[in-house]
Amino acid sequence: MKTIGIIGGIGPESTIDYYRRLLAAYGQRRPGEAAPAIIINSIDVRKLLALAAGQHDRLTEYLLDEIARLHRAGAQIGLLAANTAHVVFNEVSRRSPVPLVSIVAATCARAKSLGLKRLGLFGTRFTMQGRFYPELFEREGLTLITPNADEQTYIHDKYMTELIPGQFLPQTRARLLKIASRMKQQDGIDGLILGGTELPLILTDSTPVGLPFLDTTEIHVNAILAQALE
Repeated sequence: MKTIGIIGGIGPESTIDYYRRLLAAYGQRRPGEAAPAIIINSIDVRKLLALAAGQHDRLTEYLLDEIARLHRAGAQIGLLAANTAHVVFNEVSRRSPVPLVSIVAATCARAKSLGLKRLGLFGTRFTMQGRFYPELFEREGLTLITPNADEQTYIHDKYMTELIPGQFLPQTRARLLKIASRMKQQDGIDGLILGGTELPLILTDSTPVGLPFLDTTEIHVNAILAQALE
């Protein structure tokens, strides 16, 4: 199996979740075998978010420098453990010294396998307003719907002030579910992409909404394991 490299820390809670899920998923695929080799480079989420706000060239170079650290440490395949970082994924992947697995491509493949056609997208402002999800999904014939402006402001604020620091409050969960329900009723979505790797830590149950939630962390973990085991 290839050694997996993770650009983590963006944010810390979801990086811990990636690590746990990788171990669990590997154990299911290879029961009784030794744990996989995983190298984590935990970088500065504040710096990443500041650069994502418009300094994409600098963000690309920052991520490439950190991926090079993983490569020197022995990583043979890698991932960026955040949706927001994928705003520059195409250029980073093209120049990366190790192959990278895209969370967006893996999520699109999952949506198609489930037969979904019209999906809602939650995430940071950079993810909800960026083009990196719509460009790929639209090429595959899928429609993406984002929350309205006020809802986006709410989701982004809670993401920055609560989810990244590791606070998962019941009142925030209730409001996020309310937004998802409104989008189902008014926008006709047939699934919801949890396009932030902290979101599956607060939106653990889709039953109240009656929609499939696409857990991008789980999808990403399974995608990199499949390639690492090839």
